[in-house]
Amino acid sequence: MASNEPAHEHREEEEATGADDEDTGAQVAPIVRLEEVAVTTGEEDEDAILDLKAKLYRFDKDGNQWKERGAGTVKLLKHKETGKVRLVMRQSKTLKICANHLVIPTMTVQEHAGNEKSCVWHAADFADGELKDEFFCIRFASIENCKTFMEKFQEVADSQKKKEENEDASTAAGLLEKLSVEDKSEEKGEEKTKEDDVKEVKPSDNAEKKDETASA
Repeated sequence: MASNEPAHEHREEEEATGADDEDTGAQVAPIVRLEEVAVTTGEEDEDAILDLKAKLYRFDKDGNQWKERGAGTVKLLKHKETGKVRLVMRQSKTLKICANHLVIPTMTVQEHAGNEKSCVWHAADFADGELKDEFFCIRFASIENCKTFMEKFQEVADSQKKKEENEDASTAAGLLEKLSVEDKSEEKGEEKTKEDDVKEVKPSDNAEKKDETASA
């Protein structure tokens, strides 16, 4: 059966296909050249002592319910110079911060009632750019990860307490040393005053002796 399609249409299609496959070897330079930009996270001066995947919730007092803050990575970061530790959690896709607060001695973390994979704690959080008292709940994929988080969290809180006690002791020792130096300075001042008084008294005694000799 003969085809009703014109023969010249077949030739045009073949020529077009050949033109598409032909490599001219030309190189096209990009119109815009992108430069590498250094991205800072604010974590450059800190060491991660804990890094786990989890999902975070905050308790909404007005609605009396838990609300999800995001799923991502929770970290405990220790500052290289000050030794202070903060908890930071970012959402996986957007990297938006959903928790950001210091771990301080007064904090305690507890297992969430009825769920061994979750735990709760109170914190003064700065994730939204201002300090807010938050009640957090974090849920992990396994019981082991939850226990690891709780143990490390409490260990950090206890170490911060000891750090503060040591700093207070050092401050107190410094004050006592300063006071002892001041006391010694005062004693030296009193001794010098006594010596000056003695020097003043001696000439008067000699004068009295001379007067007695003259009268005799």
